[in-house]
Amino acid sequence: MSIYVTRTGQKLNFARLHLERLEEAQSSTGWSKHALVESFQESVLFHLASGYQAFLREIAERYRLDVDAIETFADLDALLESAGLEAPERNELQVLEADPNSWLQRMLTAYRACWQATDRARPVIAEHSLSEIQVRQVNPSHREDGAVFSECRQWYSELSRLVERLRAGMEEW
Repeated sequence: MSIYVTRTGQKLNFARLHLERLEEAQSSTGWSKHALVESFQESVLFHLASGYQAFLREIAERYRLDVDAIETFADLDALLESAGLEAPERNELQVLEADPNSWLQRMLTAYRACWQATDRARPVIAEHSLSEIQVRQVNPSHREDGAVFSECRQWYSELSRLVERLRAGMEEW
């Protein structure tokens, strides 16, 4: 079995496990509830994005391309193009990648936002103190936590279905 097939499955499993923990964290009443929620939201996104990248490498491996050159769909697309290969997986991923409102682009955008706290809800900046230290709250209200959980669960389901469907197509060839 391919290491990338295993890696894709592993990342999807990790995402599922962290979704379960995210759901538990949301119903928590402890003082660290919001930190747990944010932590699990980001870990779910990490595993989903990593699972997608592993799946891109899985496709590359299937077509005997250089898997080490694959970081994004654009990399896979370029390698398929340079090899003169037509891949049905490429067409479906191309549609998802090109649409900024697709579940895939929303998931990847959310993942990239984890690296920049300023991409979240507008931060609240406290008044200048005498020591000139400014305090920033990145996500003060946590009102959108439930919606974020639902969206993460949807992204997990969509990615899982995509992987299953495209794998089945690759096995036919």
